Amino acid sequence: MKWMKKVMKLAALCVCANFIVIAPVMAAPEGLDSDALDRLIRERTAVKPAVRTGDDASDLIMNAMGLLGLAYHFGGNSPTKGLDCSGFMQYIFRRSMGVTLPRTARQMATVGESVARTNMQPGDLVFFSPKGGGISHVGMYIGNGRMIHAPRTGKNIEITNIEQGYWARAFVTARRVKH
Repeated sequence: MKWMKKVMKLAALCVCANFIVIAPVMAAPEGLDSDALDRLIRERTAVKPAVRTGDDASDLIMNAMGLLGLAYHFGGNSPTKGLDCSGFMQYIFRRSMGVTLPRTARQMATVGESVARTNMQPGDLVFFSPKGGGISHVGMYIGNGRMIHAPRTGKNIEITNIEQGYWARAFVTARRVKH
């Protein structure tokens, strides 16, 4: 137990993005104001995950769920004016992860890494070709065979099953976008 107290005196425990990092405790250099000290602490304890974390997916889904029921608007890219499918994904990824996605579903389908349908995880983008003429629709996989998306004019942002029926037939690919 004594060794543990010594370790705790010499190290600070930082839990960041599902990783535990032990960093030596350093005295603050003289002359630093509290803002500069806060920046120094953030720089020395920041851990940037190499992959999207479960927290990123949770943020994406929670932000998306907050827009359930919002009206679809063709060409829309803000909640105040309405959102189309790609505007919805742009808005959610920018707000949740600080990632700027391209404007159209077809362009988005080139971003990130390809994911097999059997390996999709919540937060993955899912792409569809409803009319068979190339990718023209995007949603976000939320787990259990479902996606959240802005479907079409006259409809609202909704959760839909993608494992059967129309969306299962129109499915093209999935992509995982990281920081």
